[in-house]
Amino acid sequence: MFARVSTFQGPPDQTAEGIRVAREQILPAAKLMDGFKGIYLLYDRESGKSLSMTLWETEADMRASEEAANRVRTQSAEASGDEVINVERYEVALQTLVD
Repeated sequence: MFARVSTFQGPPDQTAEGIRVAREQILPAAKLMDGFKGIYLLYDRESGKSLSMTLWETEADMRASEEAANRVRTQSAEASGDEVINVERYEVALQTLVD
């Protein structure tokens, strides 16, 4: 599995808007992409910094989604007043969720 991690910085008072945009725009768009396995959105409400991590079945799936991801990332950042600080890609070495 592979992960793309995007770092955003924005006004702390826009946190709710950023979450809404992620739920209503980013997630539906990502679900349409081949190999999409999941998303995590991490927010620091005090600083306005956030991390978005999308998970992909293969590296090829992640790479194939780059153009669409760039478009959605830019649109969501503009809508929530965020700035895209960084985008990084990783291979997932360990994964587990406990109920």
